[in-house]
Amino acid sequence: MHNKTFVAVAVGLGLVALPVLTGCGASNGKGSADSRTVTLVSHDSWAVSKNVRKDFEKQSGYKLRVLKDGDAGQAVNKAILTKDNPQGDVFFGVDNTLLSRALDKGLFQSYEPKGSDLILPQYRVDQDKHRVTPVDTGDICVNYDKAYFSEHKLTPPQSFADLAKPEYKNLLVTENAATSSPGLGFLLGSAAKYGDGDWQDYWKKLKANGVKVVDGWEQAYYQEFSGSSEGRKAGGDRPLVVSYASSPPAEVIFAKKRPSTAPTGVSYGTCFRQTEYAGLLSNAGNTKGGKAFLDFLLTKEFQDDMPLNMFVYPVREAAQVPPDFVKYGPQAKSPETMAPEKIAAHRDQWVKSWTSLVLK
Repeated sequence: MHNKTFVAVAVGLGLVALPVLTGCGASNGKGSADSRTVTLVSHDSWAVSKNVRKDFEKQSGYKLRVLKDGDAGQAVNKAILTKDNPQGDVFFGVDNTLLSRALDKGLFQSYEPKGSDLILPQYRVDQDKHRVTPVDTGDICVNYDKAYFSEHKLTPPQSFADLAKPEYKNLLVTENAATSSPGLGFLLGSAAKYGDGDWQDYWKKLKANGVKVVDGWEQAYYQEFSGSSEGRKAGGDRPLVVSYASSPPAEVIFAKKRPSTAPTGVSYGTCFRQTEYAGLLSNAGNTKGGKAFLDFLLTKEFQDDMPLNMFVYPVREAAQVPPDFVKYGPQAKSPETMAPEKIAAHRDQWVKSWTSLVLK
């Protein structure tokens, strides 16, 4: 879920012709080439354990083909452009920041998967038509470098308002809201916090306080952020970064030598809740196989497997959350949220206003 950079056209700055999907097993339209194969189209962050994938294939009788097509918004945009002759049967990875665009463009057909009644109520959308199914969720939040704040005897910021205070001048790096999913989520979080008319004043304060803006999450987290293992190697000098609540567990799990505690923390007063959906593509070549795969996405087996593969949280009731997530990166208790309808009504204009205000 971390790798969520995307092209600007995906946030409403105009659809343009883009290259068709590329990736292992690419087909020539109309989804799967035969009725025994189901084709999933997704962003590059899609991942599943080999044994879980094999279980789906064994239980369903379908071979799963996966087409990874770059970053989240780019994949959504290409799927829209090819919806009349889709490259797959199921699309996974459209989140609540871009959901309205996919629905308005007729990307999905209706299907209510088995197990939908076990989805936690707060993640359910489109209940009258069932064009998309919630699969995972995560919180976009500011992360901080514990070592930096300890060395400087400075309390880490805990809220949006704190980030604009003088003691945090030139410490924050964020992603471009026009080219990055977490960047857009952070913008939407500030709009939810301060309202339609006041979020611009907040960003004026952040700009005056030295916020740095880069194109995408990988650059922000792996190059600019001093708290990540890669950021330290790259000489990153920003101890605050817009990332995810699940980033600290990742720092622990993937460390060469497991630390006793996470080297990074989460400023929980800056979080925005992000949810990802999957759906059966309109004009899919193998609708039966696509439905079987959507059913599988809601099984306990897949939902339990998902966190340590994509570093997101499950949406199914009673799904297991890894202990490292609970210890180092629990979900925000009171994240900022915004209805997809409101995002649809304001997203494009907000991104344009943000670009003019922050980048010029």
